[in-house]
Amino acid sequence: MPLPLEGLSAVVTGAGRGLGRAEALELARLGAAVVVNDLGRSGRDGSGEASAGPAQEVVEEIRAAGGRAVAHTGDVADFGQARELVELAVATFGKLDVLVNNAGILRDRMVFSMSEDEWDSVVRVHLGGHFNTTRFAAAHWRERSKAAGGPVFGRIVNTSSEAFLGGSAGQPNYAAAKGGIVGLTTSTALALAKYGVTANAICPRARTRMTEDVFAGFGAPDDGRPDPLAPEHVAPLVGYLASPAAGRVNGQLLVVHGGIVAVMERPRVAAVFDTAKDVFSYEELDALLTPHYAGRPDGETFAAAEVFGLRHGRAAAG
Repeated sequence: MPLPLEGLSAVVTGAGRGLGRAEALELARLGAAVVVNDLGRSGRDGSGEASAGPAQEVVEEIRAAGGRAVAHTGDVADFGQARELVELAVATFGKLDVLVNNAGILRDRMVFSMSEDEWDSVVRVHLGGHFNTTRFAAAHWRERSKAAGGPVFGRIVNTSSEAFLGGSAGQPNYAAAKGGIVGLTTSTALALAKYGVTANAICPRARTRMTEDVFAGFGAPDDGRPDPLAPEHVAPLVGYLASPAAGRVNGQLLVVHGGIVAVMERPRVAAVFDTAKDVFSYEELDALLTPHYAGRPDGETFAAAEVFGLRHGRAAAG
């Protein structure tokens, strides 16, 4: 029986460590040829010298297991280097079938203390990096579809976060970028569906270099049980979304961690208030909205923690 991704090629960004590494290894295990992208800087804030080491090490792991892989050490937040990444996949493997966007950095700060550079750098890498690779992959699939006279195979898996869904007080840059990624994903899903391409986003919880502070109080089990926050819990979902089996999954947002996959709904209307006159007045809005929110704790607009299990021994990240 052929492997689910046999004959397909994939790009995984930020694949030298953590989630990206686990995803690249899983795609290769499922039969895909993989371009392993990682800039290789040591700091999770994007600092340090660039290094080919992390990406090349993952390539060697894939090859040692009998798979095909090549390294790319460019910066996906750079428009030109993102184009070169897609071109490398096409030149090496003949085409690109799967794009997994994972690369990111952290520069945490409260909103009243954040510098312009701390804001710009995080948005540049997360949201800009997702856009850049998507732009060139989408153009590749559009050209192939025109040449074929019909749909082709294409998959995009983007990485958002529950920091966008539930809020993260010390990460306004990160939360905003991750929310933007969901918007980019749904827009891309609509634009590329006619070409045979799907685009979905995941919100993973995993213990990685990026989340070491978030999960400081959630140690790995010491009784031999699997770590529920291991990146390997996330990678199979990425493999599924990259496969032909997920052809009807498009424009979706899924939370994944430790043996759980939650399919999120689009926001729904919680309450509707109609004016008794032609136009609302301040007084009427006060009479309607103030009682509606009166029973909620100060500063809370919705019980996100309850929705995502944060009060049941789990933590959000990704």
